[in-house]
Formats: sequence, C-alpha cells, structure tokens
Amino acid sequence: MTKSSDWFLGRGRRAVAAAVLLLAAAGLLLAGCGKKGAESEGIKIGVVMPTTGREGKPGTYQKEGIELAIKQINEAGGVPVGNRKLPLKEVFYDDGSDSAKSAQLTERAMSSDGVTAVIGGYSTALGEAESVMPDRYQTPWITPGAAASSIFAHGYQFAFGTLSPVDLLGSTTAEFLGTLVDEGKLKKGLKVAVVLENTDHGVDYGHGIDRWLKQHPGYFNLVFSEKFDLGGTDFSGLLQKVKQAKADIFLADAHLQDYITMQRQYIQSGLHHQMISYGARGPEADARKALGDGIDYIFAGIWWSDKLPYPQVTKFAADYQALTGHKVDSWYAATAYDATRALAGAIQAAGSLDKTAIRDQLRKLQMKESLVPGQVLKFGANGQVDYPFVIVQNKPEGKVDIVYPKDAATGEVIVPIPAGKK
Repeated sequence: MTKSSDWFLGRGRRAVAAAVLLLAAAGLLLAGCGKKGAESEGIKIGVVMPTTGREGKPGTYQKEGIELAIKQINEAGGVPVGNRKLPLKEVFYDDGSDSAKSAQLTERAMSSDGVTAVIGGYSTALGEAESVMPDRYQTPWITPGAAASSIFAHGYQFAFGTLSPVDLLGSTTAEFLGTLVDEGKLKKGLKVAVVLENTDHGVDYGHGIDRWLKQHPGYFNLVFSEKFDLGGTDFSGLLQKVKQAKADIFLADAHLQDYITMQRQYIQSGLHHQMISYGARGPEADARKALGDGIDYIFAGIWWSDKLPYPQVTKFAADYQALTGHKVDSWYAATAYDATRALAGAIQAAGSLDKTAIRDQLRKLQMKESLVPGQVLKFGANGQVDYPFVIVQNKPEGKVDIVYPKDAATGEVIVPIPAGKK
C-alpha cells in the first residue's frame, strides 16, 4: 500500500470518527429535547370514572372534583418535582358503569398510556375490578368512590382509597340510632328491618350494624334481613316482606338509582317507619328531583357534607359551583378532590415521577386542612382511610342538616318521622 493510500485511509477513518461523534452529539441533543418535551406534557394522571350508565351521575361529580383540584394546582404553578414545576394532565376514560370495561381501561392507562397514577373506581363493583391492576403494573391507584373492605384486604401495595370503610358506616348508623334511645327520642327494643345490596358493600354495611347490635344488647331487635340485586326495577316483593315483618325502623344499603326506585315503591306501598335510611344515600339532588317531599326525614351516613364547619369546606363548595355551575351534591366531589390533592402532595414529597417513590409517600401522607371530617387525610396500613362519618337528615323544603355527631350538628334530628309521612 502506498503512502498516498495510507493517507487517504487515515483521513477516511478520521472522517468516520468525526461523523460518529456528530451523530452521538445530535442524539444527545434530541434526547434532551425529547425529555423536555415529555416534561412539557406534564404529569399524566389517568381518571377512570363512569359518566354514562347507571353510575353516571355520581361518577360525573367525582370527575368534576378531580378537575377542580387539577385546575387549582395548575393555576398555582403545578406540582413541584425536584427543581421544576409540572402541570397535572388528566387522561380521562369513561367506563360506562361497566366493571369489565373499567378494568380494561385501568390496565390500558397503566400499561400503554404512560400515566403516573390513576384515580378511579366509583362504586364497589367498579373499584374491585380496577383494584387488581395497580400492583400488576406497579402504578399508584386511588379510589375516591369505593369503600368495601374486600378491596383493601388483599395486601395490595399500590392501592389507596379516600373513603372510610362501609363497615364503619353500618356501625355509625346503629350508633346514631342508639343515641336517640339514650336521649329518650326512640324507645328501647324497637324492631329493625335491614335490606342490603348483594355486593361486598352490602355485606360490610350489614356487618357494621350486626356488630353494634351485639355490643349493645337490648337496644334494638333485628327482625328482618334480606339482600337484593343492583339495578332492580321492582322491589315491591321485598318491601312487602318488610311490611310483614312489622319493623319500627327501616335500614337499606343502596346506590343512588336503587335508592330512588326503592323509595318510590316504598311510598306507593304505604309503608311507614319511625326512622328510614338508605345507607350513604339520601340528600342527592336527583332523589329530590324524582321524589320531591317523598325523601323528607330520611337520614344518611355520608363521608362528607358541605355543612362541615371548616373554612376549606366553604371555599371548596364555592369554587366547585363556580367551575360547574351547580352546587356540590352530597359527598361525591369532595372525596375525589382530596384524592387528587393527596396524589399531588405525594408526588411533591417523592421529588420525582418514580411510581414506587410516590407510593411510599402516599403511605406516609398526613394531609392537613383536608375536607374530610377531622380535617386530616391519611391512609392506613391497608391503604384505606379511616375517618368518622357524619349523619345528615333531609328536611322539608329541601333543607339538609348534620344531626350527628353533636359537635358538628347544624340542626336537631326530627324523630320519629311525623305521622302521615313515609
């Protein structure tokens, strides 16, 4: 080989090396731009909620609560992550109130849509379907609308919930009635009829009532207990059995549409009890619209009320109405709002978008100035919160009062239900 050819080969090698270096530099530059581009997209949060189907109305309220929190966080500059602030970006999926679809959409969000976390699972059935996905994909999941103990009994590490257990709802309902006996407003030994939706939600509610009754013998006598299927259109046979039981108090565990249907047929059947409850349902605007004064005097144990005497509750209710154009309805939006704020707080504490780090911060979270009773939101060892319920009672002319506990009450309970009502 000649010196001339050596020179050309050397020059060629140097050119190739230079080209490689240039390509590498370009790749680093593009990677950097891509990273900045991803950051500019913000923190993607999957929201899996029913806005259609039988659970569409409460699911919509929960979606609105999430969107209010996102709006306020982003208007404040976003979530601090390390030395930068990133906006929250909602990636929304309507599951149509279908459990199988809810699970599929949660899996899609976690496996292929690049979300950092998912907020979803309105109702026990939808929440149970979604809850198997978080640990599978190592992605934090918070349900603001499902409270059955079965969801949190599997040792899942990435599943969290902002609703106290339904078992506690049942025992709080019985405890409230017990205080009315202690105050002489109800007689001791009254007969109670209970009807329960045929879900883990219903099982938990019944367990809570049973536990309190066993711990307080003589207060009440359980004379009837039966289950019913979700989405029923004819409860007349069940209500006839309730009538034959000759109970003094009627307690049902029901979701919104079943509550409306059952209470309509209760009125048509000419039933009357000294006290009536449909579990966590009672003050909803849809029920008032459908039945008018037919829902007067019904009491409910709920996770939140806009009557709670906290300044943050007053502000939330005003902000929610300004955003949506309607008043906050029952508890649905508030627990979803706090779920979003809790997630943002955990991301900030983690200082990164690492999903395991975010999960670890959710476990440690103690969010003060929360909307919930007690004003502190924190997750238990199983991922579920455990704050107290409030009891509200519908009153004539659309009024709703907190009637229990006493230190939060905004009005006196009306008991027994006046003659000729219900």
